[in-house]
Amino acid sequence: MEELAAWVTWNSGKSVFYQHTREEEFIANSTRFPMKIGVKLGAKKDGTLTAVQMTVNANSGPFGSHCLTVPMNACSKALPLFLCDNFHFDVTTYYTNIPPTGAYQGYGAPKGAFGLQMAIAELAEELNMDPLDLIEKNRVREGSMLEILKCLGEGREGTAARVSSCGLEGALTQGAEMIDWKKKEVSDDPDVKIGKGVVIIQQGSGLPGLDHSNADVKLMTDGTLIVHTGGTDLGTGLDTLCVKLAAEVLCTPMEDIAIVAADTDNTAFDTGAYASSGTYFSGGAVKKAAETLKAMILDAASEMLKEPVSDLSIGYPSFVKGKKGQLSFEEISRDSLTGEGRGQLIGFASYTTEDSAFPYGAHFAQVAVNTRSGEIKVQKYYALQDCGTPINPELALGQIYGGVVKSIGHTLYEEMVLDENGRCVNPDLRRYGTPLIGDLPEDFQAKLIFTEDPFGPFGGKSVSEISVNGAAPVIANAVHDATGIWIRDWPITPEKILRELGKI
Repeated sequence: MEELAAWVTWNSGKSVFYQHTREEEFIANSTRFPMKIGVKLGAKKDGTLTAVQMTVNANSGPFGSHCLTVPMNACSKALPLFLCDNFHFDVTTYYTNIPPTGAYQGYGAPKGAFGLQMAIAELAEELNMDPLDLIEKNRVREGSMLEILKCLGEGREGTAARVSSCGLEGALTQGAEMIDWKKKEVSDDPDVKIGKGVVIIQQGSGLPGLDHSNADVKLMTDGTLIVHTGGTDLGTGLDTLCVKLAAEVLCTPMEDIAIVAADTDNTAFDTGAYASSGTYFSGGAVKKAAETLKAMILDAASEMLKEPVSDLSIGYPSFVKGKKGQLSFEEISRDSLTGEGRGQLIGFASYTTEDSAFPYGAHFAQVAVNTRSGEIKVQKYYALQDCGTPINPELALGQIYGGVVKSIGHTLYEEMVLDENGRCVNPDLRRYGTPLIGDLPEDFQAKLIFTEDPFGPFGGKSVSEISVNGAAPVIANAVHDATGIWIRDWPITPEKILRELGKI
């Protein structure tokens, strides 16, 4: 679409606005990669995993964009969740004439989670173990060295990474209590069967060693601040987060901070709002820039008060206090503008890192399956997420709720139907199927599990993508717990339920 708009602008010399119809949105925009995933597991009788094999066959559509990284991500965001000495994976991508595929929230991880987490539940049944116990026995832990990532690079050769923080213990313990995991629920209706499921999930926080963010924080003459960042707020709350980080460092009220974001005429370079990089990289750059400005403010105040910096401290709201007196940011800013070799105080920072910060989560679900109609109702859904120390807890919870609802949609309702020529035959929302307000879980709770990551800004990690990884496997496992059948592809429809039950 960008190329078409650029071509028309170049040839006409006029501004161009390009807008798809709803049908064009379906057939011309990127969709998730269709994948077939095979998983083989080996384990001892006590449940200790001895071998994990994952095979991914991905349909890239007519183009090669993301054709390797998305299916590789299906492995790299699933396999490191479990500790095992023997991993093997194969990834193959095919080109076909279906609508284009590409980057989509979760970036391959939801399908990798679907395959591996269902296999873990099936293994637990084979071993006559509680699936929660099997997960707890083999799950990743803080301090674990993820050697598998050497073979699963994204955009470059992979490197092993150590887990710097992990809240899975608290997530699993609290989630099990919330859903009363050990209790078997029974419906008053003999046709309705109730089951529960549990899965663990992970994502990344940007691409360490590749992502790069720049930011500056400017002290204005009235003592207020302006943050300039190349990071883009796509609805994740990144603008608010960047303001909050600057406010925290500089002890300034948020209402006294303005932000200019993603304006390439006025902001420095940022690799972009993708791969859950906002908090970790864009936020990291803003925090670093604010710290640079803080040091500049203290130096200026030291000169004005004739006191060493070690005797000064920044306080709320927006002042510097020493043994001899106190100065407002406004006074410091005005003084800094005059004199030889002086000027406006602007803290600039560039941020990148080789360190990884993995967010984790545990999702629990309880479903009721009507074995006469095939209808599935998600009665309870609990999403417990470790995103480090959340910079803005309310926004983080909003990301979790939104991601879960979105993933319930692709788990139970959404399907792009293609004919024998690869053309979409249901290119509108009426026939495509999306969840409505009445389809939400009756008891729906998101909960933040606090950890403190040593690499993220103020201990924060990403949260915007990880929550879409859990619904498909946890609902599928709950359906199995209720009915004894395995539904191994999306969406899990009443027709598939009845077919597996042998009723149609």
